Amino acid sequence: MWEVVGVSGPEERVYEALIRSGPTAISDLAAENGITRARAARILARLAGQGLATRLPGRPARFAPVMPELAASALIAAQESRLRRLREHAEHFASRERVLPAAQHPAELIEVIEGALNVRNAFVRLQRGARKQMRVLDKPPYTGDQPEGNPEEYRLLDAGQVRYRTIYEQAGLVRPGRIAEIRNGIQHGERARVARSLPMKMALCDDRLALIPVSTFDRRASQAAYLIHPSSLLAALSELFEAIWQQAVPLNQAHAVSTGEPTLTDHDRDLLGLLAGGVNEAAIAGAFGCSVRTVTRQVRRIMKMTGADNHFQAGVEASRRGWV
Repeated sequence: MWEVVGVSGPEERVYEALIRSGPTAISDLAAENGITRARAARILARLAGQGLATRLPGRPARFAPVMPELAASALIAAQESRLRRLREHAEHFASRERVLPAAQHPAELIEVIEGALNVRNAFVRLQRGARKQMRVLDKPPYTGDQPEGNPEEYRLLDAGQVRYRTIYEQAGLVRPGRIAEIRNGIQHGERARVARSLPMKMALCDDRLALIPVSTFDRRASQAAYLIHPSSLLAALSELFEAIWQQAVPLNQAHAVSTGEPTLTDHDRDLLGLLAGGVNEAAIAGAFGCSVRTVTRQVRRIMKMTGADNHFQAGVEASRRGWV
């Protein structure tokens, strides 16, 4: 396990043996690990250099371990610092070297990525490369081998590194289990909205990169994608997202309600989100796996709570009140 922070297998074994035994002479540690005294001395010297062990005064030479939680924290911090420097160097190098070629070869501003796995990996890399925010347009079709949820998003949101804004197409909300996935993202901090229709799938990494499918139809939508670099096309895609965002209906306003207002369950909020998106009762029943009659009864209760005259008005009013 320690190899992830640059500690080799033999070093790890000696270090963990040192933790178990406490302050130990080199010869005793060598005998315990079945290695020569000279090799044990070299390994202990490296461990001391890495901050995992300290040499005690006196003779014979004895070493004491640094407690693993302290040692790990120091090594992880050093590794993170090196990774940040690498990222800064890579960004500086890319921005410096791209200036002239980009002006000479506009075609290089658009890369074609082929293969569903390569497209998914590109989406993961886009997220890991984000500095401020990810903006996503989410719409069907979804492939059967597509992973549920977005673990990379959850990790970045939990770490407070990146903001996510996602617009979901209405038709995608009724896919079984989809509402639960969206709620999971919202609970991690995603800002979500729903639009009646979207022109395509899209992922925007800050204002630096965009990933869009080559095709918007059936399974071909996941088989190839364009990776768009900084250009007028990227700027247009960014403006497109913001225009749709302004018109889309929020799915996750604050959940708190004022005194005297009804308390809503997660199911109520899911139902309200679908109503706000204009989804009909039959489609909602399919999404929840219940009868249309049950949905009708629940919708009437929601309409009574909001004083609305129709489904869409109930969803919008609930959104305005911060119920969803």
